[in-house]
Amino acid sequence: MMEDMDITTCYCCDSPDRWTALRYTAPPVGETQFAFSNQAYRRQVVCCAHCGHFMSLHAMDDKALYSQDYVTATYGKSGFRETFERIINLPMESSDNVRRCIRINAFAEKLFDNKDRGGRSPTILDVGSGLCVFLYGMKKFGWQGTALDPDERAAKHAREVVKVGSICGDFFQCDPQGTYDAIALNKVLEHVYDPVVMLSRCLSFLSEGGFVYVEVPDGEAAIHEGADREEFFVEHHHVFSFASLAMISSRAGFRVVQLGRLREPSGKFTLYAFLQAPAVARTQAFGKAS
Repeated sequence: MMEDMDITTCYCCDSPDRWTALRYTAPPVGETQFAFSNQAYRRQVVCCAHCGHFMSLHAMDDKALYSQDYVTATYGKSGFRETFERIINLPMESSDNVRRCIRINAFAEKLFDNKDRGGRSPTILDVGSGLCVFLYGMKKFGWQGTALDPDERAAKHAREVVKVGSICGDFFQCDPQGTYDAIALNKVLEHVYDPVVMLSRCLSFLSEGGFVYVEVPDGEAAIHEGADREEFFVEHHHVFSFASLAMISSRAGFRVVQLGRLREPSGKFTLYAFLQAPAVARTQAFGKAS
């Protein structure tokens, strides 16, 4: 519940100046119906007048959102595998994920200048792996992936269907056991109350010379299409702007190497960023093995 945080200033820039962008008295069209959605549905999305960051404020008890309720409500009791199969079989021109994998692999090759990796595959940790379509795609580029998700069904799916390493747990509490050449936060930071804390935690698990890839919903673009946009659904505590994504990256201890925006084939408005620790040199090869 964002209102529990007694928010009087912007999460990103501390400005007290904001305006109410959206008001809801019922779930918008297309929003997943969670158990708490049956409570009095009163919600507003406010936007910082200084940096353009959006925050969703309400008093509904959503504390169990990312327990089994989230996976069951989003994919249904038997639709996990079916949804995975549908997405991985999308044609390239219709797939957000294929383009994401190409983008990340191209960045890594350019960043590390095709240096010798000692015969090993680059490693990547996918935080909040969900259906694991991302690591399925990265395997095709030769990456060794590890999926991290708090839901046991997602962890089992990653392990048994996608055939990648799997950790079931909360990223704020568990130990991924090693370091990784890349860490992916694909549509994850918007789901947590404190994205700076989550992003800064990545520093502990990033190999020397590695990078973090982030995708978040683009509120600046989505707001022009109204209240039913997926970017503003109740499970998104934060919706970002160009400025606010750069700000939280800096506050978490990273420098922004690349920042961009796009409208994905699915229609989602998305901001993406490649981040490194400030001391990292572009000429370094992939870091220590996990």
